[in-house]
Amino acid sequence: MAEKLHFSLVSPERQVFSGEVDQVDAPGSEGDFGVLAGHAPFMTALKEGQVKVHNGGHVTVFEVRGGFADVTPEGLTILAEHAAEAAA
Repeated sequence: MAEKLHFSLVSPERQVFSGEVDQVDAPGSEGDFGVLAGHAPFMTALKEGQVKVHNGGHVTVFEVRGGFADVTPEGLTILAEHAAEAAA
């Protein structure tokens, strides 16, 4: 079984998502990026767009506006100015 990435998505109002996932794709201010378990640490600003959470063949999409992404050895945390699950 592949190693999982701990991912947290937080907005000013609440924690929108927290859990172990396979991959997260996000809209960085300098270009979109993907994060898997064991990714090198970095921090970047986010632009408006979609955060796609891949887990077990299922993709959950969140709309975000602004904020920051922080990749550490413990996982990925996104602090978004606004975040909500995208309408299906």
